[in-house]
Amino acid sequence: MAVAVQMDFKGSMDQYEQVIEQMGFHHEGPGAPGGLFHWVTPTDGGFRVTDVWADQQTFEQFAQAQIGPLAAEAGLEGPSNLTVMPVHNYLTAGSAQ
Repeated sequence: MAVAVQMDFKGSMDQYEQVIEQMGFHHEGPGAPGGLFHWVTPTDGGFRVTDVWADQQTFEQFAQAQIGPLAAEAGLEGPSNLTVMPVHNYLTAGSAQ
């Protein structure tokens, strides 16, 4: 079952960009296998990452292998808030009309 994951980090958007670059991702490009959607928004004192993953196990494996180590390398502590929610439904990008 798909899950939505919300992570709040205290840090800068430059640190976020460093992590994304280390993962080999580019703005508006493809994401991680099993990751259905990803977006990030600035917050007071940090940023919020919101993802939708194919399932919780895929997210947890990616978080252990990539998010945790690369965030630490960029000087970020683990997320100050992490929320995982079951997804009832999601829609994909529409086709050009």
